[in-house]
Amino acid sequence: MGARVRIEGHPFHGDSFIIANHVSWIDILAMGGATGAAFVAHDGIAGWPLIGWLAAQNNTLFVARNRRGALSSQIEALRAALAGHQPVALFPEGTTSDGLGLLPFKPSLLAVLLPPPRAVMIQPVHVDYGAATAEIAWHSDEPAGRNVKRLLERPGRIDVTLRFLEPFDPALYPDRKQLAAVTRDKIAASIAMHLPPFVPAAAPV
Repeated sequence: MGARVRIEGHPFHGDSFIIANHVSWIDILAMGGATGAAFVAHDGIAGWPLIGWLAAQNNTLFVARNRRGALSSQIEALRAALAGHQPVALFPEGTTSDGLGLLPFKPSLLAVLLPPPRAVMIQPVHVDYGAATAEIAWHSDEPAGRNVKRLLERPGRIDVTLRFLEPFDPALYPDRKQLAAVTRDKIAASIAMHLPPFVPAAAPV
C-alpha cells in the first residue's frame, strides 16, 4: 500500500488545535506527517495490530478511556501539549465514519479551550479520499486486523487530500457545544462541496 497526501488550503503556522473528520486509521498518518500534531486516543488502540504501533509513532496521547477520571486525564494531556507549543489534532466524531457525511461531534474535550493554556487557533480540516472514500472508510463493524489487511492488500495508491479550512479564534465561541457545532458546520460544508459525482446505474437494455 502506498499513499499520497495532497494539501489544500494553508496549515496555520502557530499554536493550533486541529479538528477533523475521521474516515480511517490512515488519517492519523496523513495528518501527523503533514502537521506533526499530537492525537488523543483510548489506550485500547495501543494493542491493535499495526494501528497501535503507527499511532505511537505519531505523537498519540494514550489515555485510559474506561478509567474513572479519564476525561480529566485527556484534557490535562491536551493542555500540557498545547502549553508546550505542540499542535494537537482531535477527531470529535469519536470513531470513523463513511466519509460522505459526519457523525455528531462530541464536545467534551473542547473544554481544554475554555480557556486554552495559551492563545491558539482552531483549524478545521476536511480529510477526503475522493472517489475511493467508501472503499477506504473503516466501518465500526469491521475488525481492526481485517481492515488493516484489506487496505494493505489493496492494489494501487491511496490518495488523500487534507483540506485546511480557515482557522478561527475559539474565544469567539465561549461554549464547547458552540465550538463543536461551528467546526462541524465548516467541515460538513466542505464535504458537501467535494462529494464524488453521482453516477446513475445504466438503464437495462
